[in-house]
Amino acid sequence: MSQLQRKYKVIISGGGTGGHIFPAVAIANALKKMDSQVDILFVGAKGKMEMEKIPAAGYKIEGLWISGLQRNSFKSNLSFPFKLISSLRQAGKIIKRFQPDVAVGVGGYASGPLLYMATRKNIPALIQEQNSFPGITNKLLAKKVNKICVAYDGMERFFPKDKIIKTGNPVREEVVKIEGKKYEAINYFGLDNNLKTILVVGGSQGARSINLSIKAGLEKVKESGYQLIWQTGKLFYGEAAVSVKNLNSSKVKVYDFLNRMDLAYSAADLVITRAGASTVSELCIVARPSILVPLPTAAEDHQTKNCMALVNRNAGILVKDSDAMSALVSTALETIKDTEKLSALSKNIVQLALPDSAKIIAKEVLQLAKYKN
Repeated sequence: MSQLQRKYKVIISGGGTGGHIFPAVAIANALKKMDSQVDILFVGAKGKMEMEKIPAAGYKIEGLWISGLQRNSFKSNLSFPFKLISSLRQAGKIIKRFQPDVAVGVGGYASGPLLYMATRKNIPALIQEQNSFPGITNKLLAKKVNKICVAYDGMERFFPKDKIIKTGNPVREEVVKIEGKKYEAINYFGLDNNLKTILVVGGSQGARSINLSIKAGLEKVKESGYQLIWQTGKLFYGEAAVSVKNLNSSKVKVYDFLNRMDLAYSAADLVITRAGASTVSELCIVARPSILVPLPTAAEDHQTKNCMALVNRNAGILVKDSDAMSALVSTALETIKDTEKLSALSKNIVQLALPDSAKIIAKEVLQLAKYKN
């Protein structure tokens, strides 16, 4: 078989959250667009959401018995050494059986063991680091991998400079395609085209501090005359739905989950959300002014650091989780009425957008595969 006809094999490892899974799938889809013959295998953590989401996206996945260290539970950590040894052995077996040309790590529990074993076997490897402050695993792996794809400037503080490529974070294509959808979005949510709209997104699980803050401020929102799309997550939806019913306002729409994030972004004049890497990347591409409430328990406090990368360029507004109850709704209402502020935030955030991330990373992956062969 000639070099041009060769079928490349790629392992993509990681997961645990949508913030890791969505970029992984985006990279896989980009690889398939470039080379329809490429054989892709995902490796995730047993019991985590990737074991369901990846097959739903049309890809094969194998699971490792691995989890992270629990900061506040000594008992839960007792099994960690056994899980690590097991996952390293299993990763070695998967690599031996699949014979990949290149290994990609997107973060998450399975990424460490798989990439460690791949580099030990001299398989070219690439890390896709989504955050502005990397976790311990990627810092350790940085010395062993060939390329490190990052989304933020200044990452040479953590990684070898000659391995870094600024690519941005891959995002869900269907979510950021919002051009020309404003009218459809207004009709979809039953909104008034003449009023500004605040979009609150807490992720699939919701964000409790954000939800409690919005609930406490519903009367203020109603009195302001602005519209609200409020995505609560399943756990808080019942409580939120009762509050919205009692509010008796057609301007507040509450959902447990948003199936059409493209339309939600299209309708929004201002977004309130956490500061996960994928979310921040989406906001940059759709150019939406945003108030970010970083999750304080995120590893290495990376959400605050993601947020500050925007705040330092006047491209986003920070409200600390601890201040959300007292400041979130008032900050949102002050911001949305300031047309000049909204315009500046939108103009500045779009300058940080890197829309072709998945394609750029996929090219690097195929280059490493060709280099091996």
